[in-house]
Amino acid sequence: MFICHKAMNKTDNNIIEKCTSFITDIIYVWWVELKNIFKDEGALIFMVVVPLAYPLLYSWIYNNEVVRDVPVAIVDMSHSTKSREFIQKLDATPDVKTTYFCNNIQEAKDLVGKQVVHGVIYFPEDFERAIGRGEQSHIGCYCDMSLMLTYKAIYQATQSVSLDMNTEIQKPKSFSFTSRDEEINTKPLEFDEVNIFNTTGGYGNALLPGVLVLILQQTLLLGIGLLAGTAREKNPGNHLVPNSPHYSSAIPIITGKGLSYLMVYAVMAAYICLCVPRFFHFTTLINKWDLLIIMVPYLLAAIFFGLMLSCTIRYRENVMLLVVFTSVPFLFLAGVSWPLSNIPGIWQGISWLIPSTFGIRAFLKLSSMGADMSDIQTEYLALWLQTGIYFIASCLVYHHHIQRTKQPCEDEQ
Repeated sequence: MFICHKAMNKTDNNIIEKCTSFITDIIYVWWVELKNIFKDEGALIFMVVVPLAYPLLYSWIYNNEVVRDVPVAIVDMSHSTKSREFIQKLDATPDVKTTYFCNNIQEAKDLVGKQVVHGVIYFPEDFERAIGRGEQSHIGCYCDMSLMLTYKAIYQATQSVSLDMNTEIQKPKSFSFTSRDEEINTKPLEFDEVNIFNTTGGYGNALLPGVLVLILQQTLLLGIGLLAGTAREKNPGNHLVPNSPHYSSAIPIITGKGLSYLMVYAVMAAYICLCVPRFFHFTTLINKWDLLIIMVPYLLAAIFFGLMLSCTIRYRENVMLLVVFTSVPFLFLAGVSWPLSNIPGIWQGISWLIPSTFGIRAFLKLSSMGADMSDIQTEYLALWLQTGIYFIASCLVYHHHIQRTKQPCEDEQ
């Protein structure tokens, strides 16, 4: 019985020693990684300076959500009352300003090529004559497609004036007796255009929330990859994991690294998602508690995703080639700037592997659409699933590299 009691004490001591060693390793890795973030100039830029400065720059660029008084050139071959009326109404819109009158279409093209104007409105010779004969008349609207904001302003202003003049032209031909009859005959269906989630109708409120969330993931991937490349360059044998007793197990390494990155990016997420939209008066409905609930799994999924990919980084410069070019595709795959219905199924499947896909969708619903947590259950569960999968994958990857680090020592013995 004494022997049994002694064996139990020995087992308990071993368990306590292992737990103590496990926690010590986590704290050691956390402290080392936290120091590396602030000691490495590249990591400091990517993980602190860029998240602080880049959202401000991007928000400032898109702060003017819509463009006004876009310059256009007029080519009026009709020289008629109707064409002058159209030009007058077009110039009265807040979106377009008629700045040049050209004799032919080639002069207008030259002005567009010099970026003096961003569009051309062309009236053919028979513009008014066709209307007088009761025939359909045509107007040419040529827009500079290199700038989507100017294209939208010119096209919508021209379309609006065209519809308004169509209504006025139809009134005398509607055989109406009163003004009310004319209104019903020329415009039987009255409608109001209301922007539900984007009241300004601008690109800032539409795209910026998704871009802000994507910045968190991309800078995390850049910073983690840069630190991994630095570790390979410093460690003997170009190994990812140093030959140290504190780096003998994968789980403490992943946990310690993950905690250090999570601490830094908890501050960055609060700054980017709560402060930046308010600085520039963008629409934001999310509160701090909902943000906390959604950002914890999102940041963890992005961290473990980055740790898993870091095994492919052999040199510091490689991370730029691997990560930077993916920013625009990741934004498209999230379904923010391109409708999901138009994305092929194989690409939608690939998007499910990326944390930003579900993070952006969840944040947009909470911040721009007034949703609550019950409305984002799919995205929330998907982020936690990604967190678990990428944590296991990261542990497997680091376990493999730990064995490679120990191999030379075993060979020497």
